[in-house]
Amino acid sequence: MSETPTPLQALILWRLLGRQGTALNSEIVPKKAERDALQKAGLLTVEKEGRSSRLTVTDKGWNWAGRHLCDPLPPNARVLQDWLTRLHHHLEKTGATLAEFVGPAPERVPPEPKARKPKTAAKKTAAPPDPGRVRARIEEAYLACTGGRKAAPVRLSVLRAALADLDRVAVDAGLAAILGGDPSIRLTRISDPKALDAAERDAAFAPAGEPFHEIWIHA
Repeated sequence: MSETPTPLQALILWRLLGRQGTALNSEIVPKKAERDALQKAGLLTVEKEGRSSRLTVTDKGWNWAGRHLCDPLPPNARVLQDWLTRLHHHLEKTGATLAEFVGPAPERVPPEPKARKPKTAAKKTAAPPDPGRVRARIEEAYLACTGGRKAAPVRLSVLRAALADLDRVAVDAGLAAILGGDPSIRLTRISDPKALDAAERDAAFAPAGEPFHEIWIHA
């Protein structure tokens, strides 16, 4: 680019100068082509900082800005241009420089290094419950639900609630073992859909697509 920034490039410089000459690229989000042109002309520097880049107006950029406070800006920046004109007259009247008016940028504090998260021990996968133990737990829960009686139906929703400390996979494995050949326990279906609510349907055991809703343990 030439030594004279375009109005759009000048806006980038004014934004940086409004922040005392330096800011992160992510804070002002300039167009890359305009930013690169200013860097190539030696009016600002670009250096990596964290995940962004820090843009800093050079001495050459400050000198340019001090001499061009009244330069035209894009139409949508008319308010800024009016204020820069007032600043130009103020500096001429007082003899101060633009750098004196803006003041030095605050000292930058380097970003703190990210603390490493302590490594957590790998969670051990709990071994599945013993099938015989699950079978015994199912019978214990059944008798608790019936008050000690056998040959009485218990809804699976009630049985699962009584076995809340076992996950569904473990209980389903126990029910599957029962279906596979435990003559003392029977699973039955409720064919009337009106007799089932959402909880009953959710608690149903359906190993082959046909749901079972009740369990019976015979004497």
